[in-house]
Amino acid sequence: MSAQSGVFRQVTETARNLWGEVAFVWDTSFLGLNVGDALVALLVIMIAFAVRGLFTRVLNVILKNRVEQTQTLLDDKVLAAISNPLRLIPIIVGVYIAVQIVGLQGPDGAGPGTRLVQSLIAVAIFWALHNAVLPVSYLLTGLRNLLTPVLVDWLAKALRILFVVVGIGAVLEIWGIPVAPIVAGLGLLGVAVGLGAQDLFRNLIAGLLVLTEKRFLPGEWILVDGIVEGHVEKINFRSTLVRRFDKSPVYVPNSFLADNAVTNFTRMTHRRIKWSIGVEYKTTTEQLKYIRDHVLDYILTNDDFADPPEVSTFMHVDSFGASSIDFLLYCFTHTTSWGEWLRVKEELAFAVKRIVEEEAGTAFAFPSTTIYMDEGTEVFVPPSVRKHVGRDSALPDMRGRETPSEAGDEPDNDSD
Repeated sequence: MSAQSGVFRQVTETARNLWGEVAFVWDTSFLGLNVGDALVALLVIMIAFAVRGLFTRVLNVILKNRVEQTQTLLDDKVLAAISNPLRLIPIIVGVYIAVQIVGLQGPDGAGPGTRLVQSLIAVAIFWALHNAVLPVSYLLTGLRNLLTPVLVDWLAKALRILFVVVGIGAVLEIWGIPVAPIVAGLGLLGVAVGLGAQDLFRNLIAGLLVLTEKRFLPGEWILVDGIVEGHVEKINFRSTLVRRFDKSPVYVPNSFLADNAVTNFTRMTHRRIKWSIGVEYKTTTEQLKYIRDHVLDYILTNDDFADPPEVSTFMHVDSFGASSIDFLLYCFTHTTSWGEWLRVKEELAFAVKRIVEEEAGTAFAFPSTTIYMDEGTEVFVPPSVRKHVGRDSALPDMRGRETPSEAGDEPDNDSD
């Protein structure tokens, strides 16, 4: 009996020790946490992820009913922008409950679990602020009119970047990582990078100058002599995208647009027509006056053209050219559209041609040359022509007289 009792006690002691090992493993094997508590915490987090979509939809419906009662669209746009950050709320709640279950909050509330919850809250807040910048900037109409839409977009991008940087700094501070030394290190790095990226900062400053001066905006037609001509599509931090008329994109550094003269054709108030019209020298004074008066009357009575004193309008005899008497036609159209301007200019050309040729009865001049021969000038007859002319045949000279066909022949003095 004593031997059996000893074996029983030994088995019991072994089983007790094994159970102690199992209990120790159960209590500490999950990253130093209780396995049961950890499983419950994971279950809570999984439930939080599962109900996240339902919670977000219910919250959006409640908030949407509230914002629809207001007269402004700002709250509607902001609600749509922060819908994704709102999806973090169930996750934050689930993580907080899980931390309480496993006891990671720490004795003084500064444990890793508490820091994790605080980090998620900081991410949600700065994520929402980051997303809310754009709808707020788009709805600030007065600020857009004052600073131009592109500059407001730039400020919105800078503010979004600022919220990201501040959010990262807040999370680092929560985990006890000092931000000041990192900022100082980045400052030294920024100096080193800045020395090698002078063109980048110069173009950035040039872009700000272009926007503050309101030289041009996206969609406008500009010309920079020797660089580019086309429509502005986008003004970026470093360069501006200009689409040429052949539809090829040109990325122009902002410094070129700030340091060179820029012609903005889109902001023309009128579009000019300047022609030099030459008529023949045989045109009489009365014909010149008729052309002048009727062309000017066509312009002044046509609604497509702007009238003085809004613009200058001229139609005068301007100069005596080498082979023409030249009019100067100078006028402006109301339209600044290139296609419409071409149509108006074409109709003006038809009217000028009708007035000059059909009504005034004269003609347009073209370059010509007249040669005058003095008396006694010999006429050179090429041999190829001379051999086809009979010996007794006479060739007309440049003055309308008959010349001998041979150089040595005398003219016939017979009076028969």
